Amino acid sequence: MHSTPGEKEEAIAPPGDPASTEAALPQGAGWFKTFLNFRPIRIFSYREFRLLWLGQASMGMATWMDQVARGWLIYELTNSAVHLGMVRGVQALPILLLAPFAGTAADRYDRKMQVMIAQVVDGSMYAILAVLIMAGLVQPWHVYLTGFVKAVVQTFQHPARASMLADSVPLSHLTNAIGLNSVVFNVSRSTGPALAGILIAAFGTGGSYAVQTAFYVVATASTIPLRIGGRAGADSHGRGRHQTTVLRSIVEGWRYSWANESVRAGLLITLFSSLFIIPFTTVLPVFARDILGVGATGQGLLLTAMGVGALCSAVVIASLGEQLPRGVLMLVGVTLYGLSVVAFSTSRWFNLSMVLMVLVGLFHVSSHALAQTVVQAYSTSEFRGRTMSLFQQGHFVLTTGGMVVGALTSILGAQWAVALMATAGALSIVGISLLQPRTRLIH
Repeated sequence: MHSTPGEKEEAIAPPGDPASTEAALPQGAGWFKTFLNFRPIRIFSYREFRLLWLGQASMGMATWMDQVARGWLIYELTNSAVHLGMVRGVQALPILLLAPFAGTAADRYDRKMQVMIAQVVDGSMYAILAVLIMAGLVQPWHVYLTGFVKAVVQTFQHPARASMLADSVPLSHLTNAIGLNSVVFNVSRSTGPALAGILIAAFGTGGSYAVQTAFYVVATASTIPLRIGGRAGADSHGRGRHQTTVLRSIVEGWRYSWANESVRAGLLITLFSSLFIIPFTTVLPVFARDILGVGATGQGLLLTAMGVGALCSAVVIASLGEQLPRGVLMLVGVTLYGLSVVAFSTSRWFNLSMVLMVLVGLFHVSSHALAQTVVQAYSTSEFRGRTMSLFQQGHFVLTTGGMVVGALTSILGAQWAVALMATAGALSIVGISLLQPRTRLIH
């Protein structure tokens, strides 16, 4: 690709750079120097990245526990596959309407404050559900309302947090940093659903939501000491960012994202995978209870298996970083992602389904971590919040896909619904490869 990342790494190492740590080591500690030189480990020397990473770890646990708890709760209350899709669908409207404003806000205002407010509200939603469930007062509309409020604040949190991540390490380390974020997210994917399943079996969904609240307390505590993400200054043209109207700023972000070939490719791949492939997780309760007969605990194990596969891919991304041919891996990986989901949809044996979910997770990372790296690395700092808000709108597409797969499940059954959508997703990525062949040249 002709487009190149918009920033250059600073020549002077920031405080806490691993080079100073190595110099202080005694002779004979060569093995430890080698360990410190392992690129993912070097990134932890940056204080701001460590704090962001801890917050991401805590939020990831709560988020993946919610994947099981919210779906299981609404299915218990309504016994309806349509509601499984609709409970995700209520999150579509805020992302659709507010994501452009959220991206502009991340480029104009205090990013840290946006993240703080979102985390406090998110944790409060979990706490409210925990209390309602334990008091025996929970109704379906509570599940929908808390999901809607959560979607509103998370819409503003995502571009702000992603922009802060890009500011926490030198740009040459960004792929590794996003890979490490993906590692911790997929560790959460491996352990969070299983923990939620255990808690639901032992204490009901209320127990799961109580623990999810505690994770958000940890995430908020790790955000408070951050020294990055303050109020934005002037843009690259020397204008104060508040001198440009919000709507004009949004339009400029759209134009920039479409004109930048690398950013456009990452966004298109995210869009099609979010619409057709990823939504299969929405109807996992149907597979777990009605097709495989393994209940909430089995659903948690299925997501855990997916997390194990995703973790393996994330470790490779975190370790190899800039050495990866990102364009090729995105195209091939997402195509195989769709085909592996088709294979999963045909299985009626739990053990086989577990193996297939490992493969699903293995290829899933290419539709998220690699695409996010491309969007962030090939965006300049002044536009990064807005490009990441467009990346976030993949979540809107995802919830739309969740509604579609829920509706199709009620008509065709879960297996046919998932197979048809995943096939469409794989074919869409093949179409991108043919119509935009320069995507294969992204590094």
